[in-house]
Amino acid sequence: MSRKAIIYALSRLGLFMKQFEFSVLNPEKSDLNSLFYNRFASCIESSKIYNGWFDDNSVRKSLFEISKWLQEDVLFSWCLTYPFSKKSKKIAIIMAGNIPLVGFHDFICALVSGHSLIVKLSSNDKQFLPLIHEILIHLDSIFEHKIEFIESRIIHFDAVIATGSDNTARYFDFYFGKYPNIIRKNRNSVAVLSSHETKLSLSLLADDIFTFYGLGCRNVSKIYIPKDFDFDLMFESFNSHKEVLTNKKYANNLDYYRALFLMGGNKILDNGFLLLRENHAISSPIAMLHYEYYESLDEVLFSLDKYANKIQCIVSDINIPNSLPLGQAQSPEIDDYADGFNTLKFLSQL
Repeated sequence: MSRKAIIYALSRLGLFMKQFEFSVLNPEKSDLNSLFYNRFASCIESSKIYNGWFDDNSVRKSLFEISKWLQEDVLFSWCLTYPFSKKSKKIAIIMAGNIPLVGFHDFICALVSGHSLIVKLSSNDKQFLPLIHEILIHLDSIFEHKIEFIESRIIHFDAVIATGSDNTARYFDFYFGKYPNIIRKNRNSVAVLSSHETKLSLSLLADDIFTFYGLGCRNVSKIYIPKDFDFDLMFESFNSHKEVLTNKKYANNLDYYRALFLMGGNKILDNGFLLLRENHAISSPIAMLHYEYYESLDEVLFSLDKYANKIQCIVSDINIPNSLPLGQAQSPEIDDYADGFNTLKFLSQL
């Protein structure tokens, strides 16, 4: 199967998925819609039954961001400088399940590199990718033999891409260390603020914090702030996200950590749906945001360098090296590789 044929199929898949950014009552007539539209819509509606974090907004956000990658010009431009494998290898992909279709980027990296896939899905995200596989098979029957889903022990593979926690990474290293591999651990994202942010820019920061309820590695879990930072303006700007409380799992986390830290005599700020705690750590619990004061940007840069292996991305409206604008953490480009490790380059060199 040629790269051109793979990209053509993925681009058709992208057009199909783009429809689900919003609920569409009368989708355009096409072979994909006639066969798969109702099934895909039903999968969105039922996803929260299987995973309480996967509500309608979260799923549609993921589908839309993925659809932006699946355009012919974007895909061709992305992989133009990387060779297509003349001898297909078997790539074992062990996926996380913290946000909907979080492993999809690894999935398309392996496909456009010319390899076959052995996919082990997370029990928290098992509904969408098998259905997407059916769509790809409909577009080209060869995908039936290029993609295999397994639930048992992974055997007969040439390389591994595995994503999990710091704890599971130790097991991945033990079992897969002798194979070419990418093994990912816990990461979080941070924001560097200046006190000159507007209500609008802080509302964009809220998107970086609350999208997917803070479960993703690109969610901001800590902010660096100057001494004169205005928390009242930030809380006011965050009000558009107070609906996170309608998710029982989020509300339970909020109640638990509020009680835990208050009983421990810890100082926290509370706006009713988010707790703020002064802490140097990058990672914070769900429903909590860490903050750290700084006096100079040199202090911030030192801290960012110190915790570089814990940080997925940095958002700021200040000129911080390798940072993204506020509000962009959850809209990665196709070449924004997890952990900064070029997956496509890795696969093309096997």
